Parts: sequence; structure tokens; C-alpha cells
Amino acid sequence: MLGKLLLAVSLLMPVETGSPTVHTGQIEGAEYRVEVPSRWNGTLLLYSHGTYPAGYTPPIEMASRPAARAELLERGYALAASRYRVPHGHSVPDALRDQPALVSWFSGAVGPPRRVIAWGSSLGGLTSVLLGERGRFDGVLAMCGALGGAVERSNQLLDLGFVVRTLLEPSLEVVRISDVAVNETRAVAAVDSALGSATGRARLALANAVAGIPAWSRVHEPRPVEVVEAVTQAAVHDRTLARSLAWGSGRADIEARAGGNPSWNTGVDYRQLLERSSQRELVLAAYREAGVALQDDLASLAAAPRVPADASAVHWLRSFGDPASRPRSPVVTLHALGDPTAVEHSGAYRGRDVRQLFVNRAGHCMHTAAEELVALRVLEDRISTGRWQHADVNALAGQYGPEMRVLQDWTTTPPREETVAPGFVTHHPGRFPRP
Repeated sequence: MLGKLLLAVSLLMPVETGSPTVHTGQIEGAEYRVEVPSRWNGTLLLYSHGTYPAGYTPPIEMASRPAARAELLERGYALAASRYRVPHGHSVPDALRDQPALVSWFSGAVGPPRRVIAWGSSLGGLTSVLLGERGRFDGVLAMCGALGGAVERSNQLLDLGFVVRTLLEPSLEVVRISDVAVNETRAVAAVDSALGSATGRARLALANAVAGIPAWSRVHEPRPVEVVEAVTQAAVHDRTLARSLAWGSGRADIEARAGGNPSWNTGVDYRQLLERSSQRELVLAAYREAGVALQDDLASLAAAPRVPADASAVHWLRSFGDPASRPRSPVVTLHALGDPTAVEHSGAYRGRDVRQLFVNRAGHCMHTAAEELVALRVLEDRISTGRWQHADVNALAGQYGPEMRVLQDWTTTPPREETVAPGFVTHHPGRFPRP
């Protein structure tokens, strides 16, 4: 049980009619957009976007989902967001400079907000937590962010690449990649080839297990139980998010910004990582089906040359990617249990001023507009009352119409869109496996 319904039931009461006033412009080269409803309630929501690959520059995102944006404006919230001077790759340093500048602009041009909340998705979730630690924010809503830290996440992705290179494709580069396009193509080919044999699937299961990649990617389907399907669904994450971050442009961007390699596996015992993994049983089952010796592959990993880090690069990434776990204001986190970038990180970011919410669903950032707005309400009640309130968050999310509970699974061909039931569950994330 998630508790009794104690949150305000005025959640769905609209206050706004008419179009908001829109402000656009640049602050020292960073484009921004601000939307202020005519009946502004005094709260400013500052949204931080996720990672953009080089060459991709979408319209400025004001919220994670268009339905949430419309609902918030109708309820009287002012929305603000910067695209940052450099919006691509690990854009945290640019966001930490440009987002507070936008809040200052808002206070002078529109009026001082009664309350300012930093919120964001994916890398924007991490950015929002860092903004809250460094600035004057009344609260933070961090959605699907890797809050265990960017260094730790980078190490996990190195583990994925290292195991795939050692056991499946020796020509892969895992740091200081010479040609990211070639390396990404080679990595995807290695994953696809591995799926074609029981031995390959076993080794891919091992790589994903030590890297914290969940064996669940289909948003509208339950968690798979059969070995072949579970490994196949984990491979979806390898081909999409990990493709860039482990083997390609995402890895190269971080190294370029950090001035070196911020990841290492010196001193890492992959036997121990497997023992700590929530997917240990899947790996054992996959090796039994393949009829190959897991201990032999673990011995190969133990004997393989390690990858050292550059100390200055580690320091840089810690400065612009690792939360201090000492929030200056209340923080609500929201994660899907099958998110390949987030859930195990939750075990490393918790405390008295942090409330963690989870939905039982696969996919990165796969929570509905309704669930995100309920998470915001949980945060606002904590800000208003000074204490965390108990709430039946599924009942609150269920008050929204079906248009607020639509999710699209972009990993399927064609993308599969469905209306989903509220998915909040009680979850206690395990120990973060990787230093």
C-alpha cells in the first residue's frame, strides 16, 4: 500500500483561460522561452532538457510531455526553459550557468516568483538536482535521472563495453574512440550477432548484468521471464541509449569536455559485480542454456588488461555530474523500474529530504503526464507543509483523463502507443554496485 489519500484533491481544478504570454530571446547566447498564464499562481517551473546528440536542436522543451505542459499552464504555473549555449552532449556545465540566469531574468522582467521549482528529465533530472544543490530553489523534481552520479554511470557503461569487447568483439574501442561512427556500427553488429546464438546471449546477459542494464524494454508488456526474450529486450537498450554512451558520440563528448577519460575498471572484480547484480539469476540461466562455463568467461575478464582513468577528467565529471547527496531543498525523484539509466542509481541518492517514486514499467522516462504531475504535487505539498504527506498516488493519477495517460513505446516498429493505468509501486532500490 502506498498510503492514504491526504494530498489536496484540488489537483484537477483548472484556473486559467486564454493563451499565456510568451517571452523569447537570448541571454548571453542561450536561447530561452517563458510562458506566463494570465492568472499566474506565483510558481515558476524551470525545466532542464535531456541529452541532445550533435546536430539535433529541437524547439525549446517546456515540459517532459505536451499534455503536462498544457495542464500546468491551465492551472496557472509559469513555465521557463533555456536551450543553453551548448545544448548537446553532457550539457550540465552550460545548464548550471544558463538556467539560473533565466530565473534572474524572469524575476526582473515578469516579477519575483513566490516559488521556484527546478525540474527535468534524463540528464535534465540530474541537472535539476545539481541546480537545487547550488542555487535558491524551493524544490526539485528529478525524473529518470542517473542520480548516483555521472562518474558512476560512466563506469557502468565502461563495464558494458569492456565485457562486450573481451568476450564478443575484440576490435571495439571503449575509451578514446578514434571513429565514433565506425565504433557504434561495430558495437551494434556485435550485439546483433550475439543474439543469434545461446553462447552469445549468455555473454551479452553477463555484460548487461554487470552494467545495470535491465532485461526489460517493452513499455506495454510485462517483464519477460524466458531467457531469450529477456536478453533480447536488454539488447534493445544496448542498441539505443548505450550505443552512443558506451561506444560512440556520447562517450567522446564527455571525454572531450573532461579533457580525458573519466572512467576506470582498475581493481574491479567482475565476479563481485555479478554477485551484486539484480540479474544474476538471468545470467546463470543463460549460461546453463548455452552449456558454456561462466567461470571461464569470468576468468577471461579477470585476466583482461584494465582501463585506467585520467584523474583530472574524473575531477571534472564529478564537479559537473555527481550530486552531493545533501539537497538544500526537498527533492522528489521519479523512475520507471525498467529504466536502463536510472533505478540502481536511486540507491545511492536518498535521504530525509528525498522522496523516491517508482512506476512498474519498462523504458527510459516512461512515466505518463499524469504520473509526472502527481509527483509534482507530492513535492509541492512537502514545500507547503514542511513534511512529506502520505498519498494514494495511483488514485491521484487516476483522476486524470486518458489523454494524460498515453505512452508511446519508441523501441518497437512501428512505435506502439497505448493508454496505460497509473503504475506507481513501492520499491526499494538495491545497493549501487559500482564505485
